[in-house]
Amino acid sequence: MAKRQVMFTFPPELVREPIIYNLSLQFKVVTNIRRADISEDKGWVVLELEGDEKDIERSIAWLTQKGIRVDPATGDVVEG
Repeated sequence: MAKRQVMFTFPPELVREPIIYNLSLQFKVVTNIRRADISEDKGWVVLELEGDEKDIERSIAWLTQKGIRVDPATGDVVEG
């Protein structure tokens, strides 16, 4: 299984949507929230995605089609 740490940046209209929940339902990807900051009109989440590389790629494509910016996670990420 592949693992990838990514940062999602949500536009205001998607902050209240259950995006991470829907991602795990639609794709065979396990999500692990490592860091997050959500407010009424903006939000970002650093996630660890685990699954087959193809499923991770498909889930990222789905997110970007919804208008969520997806970047590689860098910097201060909580390690377990």
